[in-house]
Amino acid sequence: MRDFTARPEDGLVWISGASSGIGRALALKLAGEGYKVAVTARSHEKLVELQAEASGLAGSIIVLDGDVTDAEDMEHIMASIEYEHGTLAMAVLNAGVYLPVHAEDLNRVDFEKSFAVNLSGVVNCLLPAVRHMKAKGQGQIAIVSSVTGYGGLPTGAAYGATKAALINMAESLKFDLDKMGIRIQLICPGFVDTPATRKNAFPMPSLVSTDEAARQIAAGLKSQAFEISFPRRFTMMLKLARMLPYSVYFMLVNRVTGWSERPSSAGHHPATPHPAE
Repeated sequence: MRDFTARPEDGLVWISGASSGIGRALALKLAGEGYKVAVTARSHEKLVELQAEASGLAGSIIVLDGDVTDAEDMEHIMASIEYEHGTLAMAVLNAGVYLPVHAEDLNRVDFEKSFAVNLSGVVNCLLPAVRHMKAKGQGQIAIVSSVTGYGGLPTGAAYGATKAALINMAESLKFDLDKMGIRIQLICPGFVDTPATRKNAFPMPSLVSTDEAARQIAAGLKSQAFEISFPRRFTMMLKLARMLPYSVYFMLVNRVTGWSERPSSAGHHPATPHPAE
């Protein structure tokens, strides 16, 4: 028996963090395939621009402003979908932020903001989405994590921690959601050319465009795979690296990133490139 795969006729797709990057590109991709897509972010202007760009596509964009760190906001969005726009067939929980962390200059705010957006923000969307889908007896949820969640990397103490938590969250929820008729998937992109990664001043291996990322994700959402990860060779190398003994893993990461050769004084490290939304 195949797991539920949302089609345009099954209802809406809800994408959080849709004002830029992967979320924006995926919204356009799915709208082009005929889906009705509800998009959420804090930037109303960017969402309206996205809606206008999709005006000639087979599907459509619905703007539902909101801050994923506000649980009440997400409850209101879910109520709006239910009572004004129809059934929620799929939720792509994508909102995220990358803030580099350096041990020489630890900042509580960097951790708190990362956890609030990347982790609690997913939970705030997940709870009302699951409740709605449970009542309908079916649904599809995709959580956007990152290959950074596979193992620790320099400057990723906050970002990587949230992405590792999302991987565990999706894996753990699958056991119960399967029995409820709700399909859950995990999305782990490598380096994607987004506003966040453009700030990095060094080479990023296997970099893909947001359009290519959206194409890969859209195809994965229609597949029976639990994890959608890309580019395949790059993500497989990171998974294999994490299976190495810690001594070898740390040595390898230091060598590849050149981190051990960089200055250790506070405030002078450039950020290591991390895959980001």
